[in-house]
Amino acid sequence: MNSRTITFNQQLQSAWTSQASMLCLGFDPDPKRLPLALQGKPDGIFEFCREIADATADLVCSFKPQFAYFASQRAETQLEKLIGYLKDKYPQIPVILDSKRGDIGSTAEHYAQEAFERYGADAVTVNPYMGFDSIEPYLRHQGKGVIVLCRTSNPGGSDLQFLNISPDGEPLYIHVAKLAAQKWNTSGQISLVVGATFPEEIAKVRAIVGEMPLLIPGIGAQGGDIDATVRAGSIVNQPGIGMMINSSRAILYASSGSDFAQAARVVAQTTRDALRDAALI
Repeated sequence: MNSRTITFNQQLQSAWTSQASMLCLGFDPDPKRLPLALQGKPDGIFEFCREIADATADLVCSFKPQFAYFASQRAETQLEKLIGYLKDKYPQIPVILDSKRGDIGSTAEHYAQEAFERYGADAVTVNPYMGFDSIEPYLRHQGKGVIVLCRTSNPGGSDLQFLNISPDGEPLYIHVAKLAAQKWNTSGQISLVVGATFPEEIAKVRAIVGEMPLLIPGIGAQGGDIDATVRAGSIVNQPGIGMMINSSRAILYASSGSDFAQAARVVAQTTRDALRDAALI
């Protein structure tokens, strides 16, 4: 990349403004839930995601394909094709590869090459459990976003993330937020994952990290409260930015019929509007 390359954070800032949206659309293509006309087709997963992207692109601030849903179906080529399509047709919308990688530095560099060079993603999700040297290789890729798991939306996240690790009772996820904001963010492109199912924790993380972007899964099928999430994650005096609030299954599978893309658009627009309204409360 050259010095004029637009960074992930710049893409996000532009998308929040031009799209007037904080909705992140996640692509979790389950072959058993695809419309019958696409099941078994060689490019069925790509076609499914492409049609939904085309139907919703004006409503979102980011796209987030989930790597495992493609890899389990031997559909990595379709994932490459999808990201290439999104980057070509919607260059204003950043693409996040949700792969949650976490390994030693030498291996992490190959995962970084996979995300940024093979697939062409603008950002990737990573697991910080092995510390900074497992994250640093991603930061060397100029302008690319590195989205660190902090307080995840799944119930089992509390098994480790809520453990007290200091005499004053500081939980692990708070320690991760501080490291990300104060020590690790050498590229200026780190973001954090904080689940919508824990709005109180979102607020605590926001207080630590300032204007750092947050990727927030957990609304839609996981039941996170939109109003509580937006209130907790908002940047002071800057409504409508600062968060990529993800919905996947609720949008993707709004209909199993031939109208699946149009139905996805209806749910995406309703969700986008609800996020907008919450930001203005």
